[in-house]
Amino acid sequence: MSTQAVITWDDAGEERSVRWQSERGAAAPKRVVIADDTLNADSAFRLASEGTGLLWRGDYQNARQLLQALARRIDRKPRKAAASAIDAFNQHRQLQSQRARTLGMLLIEIEDDYVIPLRRAPDIKLACNEAYGASNGAFVVSLREILGLIGAHEWRKTGVEIPALGARIHPYYGVFSPVRGEYLDLIAEAPLPATSLAFDIGTGTGVIAALLAKRGIKEVIATDQDARALSCARENIKRLDLTDRVEIVDVDLFPEGKAPLIVCNPPWIPARPSSAIEYAIYDPDSRMLRGFLGGLAGHLTAKGEGWLILSDLAEHLGLRSREELQQMIDDAGLKVIARMDTKPVHPRAADENDPLHDARSREVTSLWRLTAR
Repeated sequence: MSTQAVITWDDAGEERSVRWQSERGAAAPKRVVIADDTLNADSAFRLASEGTGLLWRGDYQNARQLLQALARRIDRKPRKAAASAIDAFNQHRQLQSQRARTLGMLLIEIEDDYVIPLRRAPDIKLACNEAYGASNGAFVVSLREILGLIGAHEWRKTGVEIPALGARIHPYYGVFSPVRGEYLDLIAEAPLPATSLAFDIGTGTGVIAALLAKRGIKEVIATDQDARALSCARENIKRLDLTDRVEIVDVDLFPEGKAPLIVCNPPWIPARPSSAIEYAIYDPDSRMLRGFLGGLAGHLTAKGEGWLILSDLAEHLGLRSREELQQMIDDAGLKVIARMDTKPVHPRAADENDPLHDARSREVTSLWRLTAR
C-alpha cells in the first residue's frame, strides 16, 4: 500500500523534487514549506490542519516534541456525543483519519542509505531496511512514519511474550502483533480433533501455527498472501525450531487438500482499512470471514473441525449481527459443535475514556468449533 509519488517544494528559491514515501497510502502534500526550531506549535498546528507539509530542517528531537504538541492539540478537542454505537464507530474512524492526516504533515527528508541529515537524529538504517528493503535513493516521509518504523524495529528485536506458547513472537513492521493473548489461550485449551495435520489460514506472524505445533500437531500448513507476513512467519517458525513441522505457503486462504483441523483468526471488524496494517483488523464486507466459511466444508476431512476465532465487537458496534454470522455458517453447510468464550483483558476494555468503551466493555472473543453438516 506504499505510495511513491513525487513531492515538490521551494528550497531557497530553487524548486526541488524528491520521491514521496507513505506506507499508509497518504497522498503527498500539495503545498510544502520549510520549518525549523523557530516554528511554534500553534503555527505548526494551523498549517498542518490546512494540509500544508512542514519539511523539517531543525533539530530532530525538537521535531519529535513538536509532533507531540500537535497531538495534544488534536486530542483536546471535544468529541460530539454519538447517537448510536455505529455512529460512535464512524465518528471514531473519521477522527482517527483526520488525526493521522494532520500529524502526517510534519515531514523529514531521508538521504541515500537511510541517513537523516538533522542534528541529534538516530541511526535508522536497520529499521528502514527491515520495513522498506534496500535503499533506493533520497525521499521525503512523515516523521510519524519513521517513528513507527523505529518502534516496529524494537518490537521485532525484543519480541512479544506469548504465555500460551511459552516463547516470544517477533512481529515485522506491517504485520499485526499478537498482543491480545485471550484468543491464543482459547486455541491452547480447545480439544484437538486430531494431531496429524492442521491448516492455519492467514497466519500473520505464525503464532497460531507455532501454537498448534507446540500442542502436538505433527504437520501444520500455514497460509498467507502478504510478503511481509510470509517472511515474518518463516523467521518465527525458524526461531522456535519448528521448521520440520510447520510449512509456510503463499496461498489465498486454503492450501490444497483436506485436514482434520483448520484454524482461522480473520479480521474482526467488517469495515474498510485505511492502511496496510489495518487489514489485520478490518475486513471489508467480511471478505476473509466469508471466504473461510465458504471453503471450510470442502477442505475438512470426515469429522474434521474448523476453528473460527472471532470477537463479537462488530456486533456491539452495529456492524454485523449474530444472526448474520449464523446465517453465513448455515449457508456454508456448517454446524456449530461448541463455542468457547473469553473476555478480553487488554487495557482498552477497561478504559472509560475510550470512545468505543461501551462496545469494548461488552466484547467477548469466541472460538467457534465448526464441522460440515
